Amino acid sequence: PVLASRVTEPGELAGLTSKLKPGMRAFAIRVRVESGVAGFVQPDNFIDVFWTGDINGQLTTRIIESSLQVIAVDKAFNEDQVSGRDAKTVTVAVTPEQVAKLTQAQATGELAMSLVGENAEPTTDAISIDTNDVLGIEETAPVVVAPKVENKICTRKERKGTEVIETSVPCDQ
Repeated sequence: PVLASRVTEPGELAGLTSKLKPGMRAFAIRVRVESGVAGFVQPDNFIDVFWTGDINGQLTTRIIESSLQVIAVDKAFNEDQVSGRDAKTVTVAVTPEQVAKLTQAQATGELAMSLVGENAEPTTDAISIDTNDVLGIEETAPVVVAPKVENKICTRKERKGTEVIETSVPCDQ
């Protein structure tokens, strides 16, 4: 059977490129079941992308992109083409700068996605959470202990034959 989702109008672009606006690029994000939305994301949904990685020895999660349009799930670019299984890749429409950002993020940490509700405003706040934030641990400034000043004792030794006499004298500092 010929499906309506597989047929385009005369002169219309077919495939993924037809979903891209001028200047936009298609970028595939690897998805695992644990990454958040693997079984629920559909083409034309919007997602936020979060990065988790090591920053100065502290595991941190940050939002790196907000309200990205999903243009394909695996190889399906229409909702009726999506199978019932968990996705392995989600393709989003992004700018070249966002491509670089997402590529770096995938190379240096783990990406997770969350579905954005209909009519939701893009997040403009810089969200960054680390383990201390999750557990409610407040970092305290390290207590600086003044170095202990020891009284320097200076002595002078005098020998009188086999006898040694030690006498305290003022120290020069």
